[in-house]
Amino acid sequence: MSLHQMTHSFRTQLLKITSRLIYIKAVVKRKNSLSGVRYSEEPAIFAWELMNEPRCSSSSSAPALQAWIAEMAAYIKSLDKRHLVTVGLEGFYGLNTTNKSEVNPGIRAASLGSDFIPNSAISNIDFASVHAYPDRWIPHADLEAKTSYLSHWVDSHISDGDIALRKPVLFKEVGSSRHVDEKGVFDRDVLLKTVYDKIYESAKKRRAGAFIWQLLVEGVDGYTDKTTIM
Repeated sequence: MSLHQMTHSFRTQLLKITSRLIYIKAVVKRKNSLSGVRYSEEPAIFAWELMNEPRCSSSSSAPALQAWIAEMAAYIKSLDKRHLVTVGLEGFYGLNTTNKSEVNPGIRAASLGSDFIPNSAISNIDFASVHAYPDRWIPHADLEAKTSYLSHWVDSHISDGDIALRKPVLFKEVGSSRHVDEKGVFDRDVLLKTVYDKIYESAKKRRAGAFIWQLLVEGVDGYTDKTTIM
């Protein structure tokens, strides 16, 4: 690479970083048009999520994503010391977390750049975030296999939060297809019950929690991702 190309690449990257920080500051410091309160002081806001399901499958993916999470989390904390910050991970274990590779839904998950434990261990990340989509991740498995996999997935991440991270774990999205067959929604209900029963028991010990993904009111069906509960 020539000096000119290196200079151009550096300036391009610097511009991207600067634009990203300007955008974050504009959001965090924006005034709520209804209450007049800045978002950084808004009690209705629970937490900031850096990105929904971040992936970075380049040759240097894991270090690049790790550095990005650390930089963005620190910047948000410099603007807002009131709210929590999380990453928005799916919960996959990366290539460096080899003792957890069997928890992933297939080999490819480890190469997507995210790594649940080191990504969540960053000091400015307040709680770990996890998703679970057995119908998408292991689509050809039967109900028994999906239930077993999901049970192991939840147990593993709750344990990581308790032992490796010493942080709460929030299962932000748990989805199963709304497809109705001759059994109705029996399969979906079994899978969701498996997850929420475990999370409920953990929540009683202040270890894990969950959001509902997702509830839609009548008239907004076009926004569904086919895993809507109702």
